[in-house]
Amino acid sequence: MAKRPNSTSTVGAATARKKSTAPHHPASANCPHPKGILIPIGGAEKRGVDAQKTPTSDDMASESILQRFVNELPNKGPILVIPTASEEAEEAGKEYVEIFKGLGASRVDVLHIESRQQANAEESLQLLEKAEGIMFTGGDQLRLTALLGGTQLQRRIKERYTHERFVIAGTSAGATAMSTPMIYQGRNDAGMLKDEIHITTGLEFLHDVAIDTHFVARGRIVRIAQIIATNPACVGLGLEENTGVVITKGRELEVIGEGIVVIVDGTSCSSTNIHEIQPGEPFTIRDLRVHLLSRGEKYTLPILEQMHV
Repeated sequence: MAKRPNSTSTVGAATARKKSTAPHHPASANCPHPKGILIPIGGAEKRGVDAQKTPTSDDMASESILQRFVNELPNKGPILVIPTASEEAEEAGKEYVEIFKGLGASRVDVLHIESRQQANAEESLQLLEKAEGIMFTGGDQLRLTALLGGTQLQRRIKERYTHERFVIAGTSAGATAMSTPMIYQGRNDAGMLKDEIHITTGLEFLHDVAIDTHFVARGRIVRIAQIIATNPACVGLGLEENTGVVITKGRELEVIGEGIVVIVDGTSCSSTNIHEIQPGEPFTIRDLRVHLLSRGEKYTLPILEQMHV
């Protein structure tokens, strides 16, 4: 693919959706290993590459992690930034454009999705088709799934991730939304009592894995354990700040960044009482396996093959 010159564009309100002309791949009874790459990032207390900037909810990742994202793109772009989760979407989009250009991206576009109509619009789908990868900013993961879930845009992202070397990165809320199940509510110190944690369906790029961010700094291991107690087939993936993972084939994981990644595996747990207690009571789960992994470590997620019939 020929490189494109540096440029920037922003998509705002779109017209009524037309029938998409994007190519589609036939469904299969066996879910294939995806050819794309996921890079969930645990957020950051510093904004962008300048630690002196004031922290905000967007939690832009460190330069080294964002450089890895750019390097994984076949031709270093185009990149499509989707700042839907952010309360300051316009500002977040502009900052990512500036940073990605500084990291050598060939082109950076911003797609502002403020309604489900925009997520179904042909204009949005066409911009997605030009991209080699997308970046979901931080903010509110429930806003992201409520506006994108089940839309033509989400479906096409999943298709490209499954059948192409398409790179999907996300930081903080943008990382949490990648997985299914997805945490969308729960205090940092919550999780000890049944029903303190709320979960829903995420964007479905990574099945049977619950991603949580700011994991060590905000003491979130108990709340991920409660999610696993409700269904031990789920694996907890806790990402510390300025830390991420590169996931290939839907399950092969490599740790990147400055901190650690916590894997909480409940597949061999011997018992739990989550189904017996009342809401508001503390839960029990026994024999969890916990791994603490630093930069460069690799791990195969113990998730089952998916079958779709």
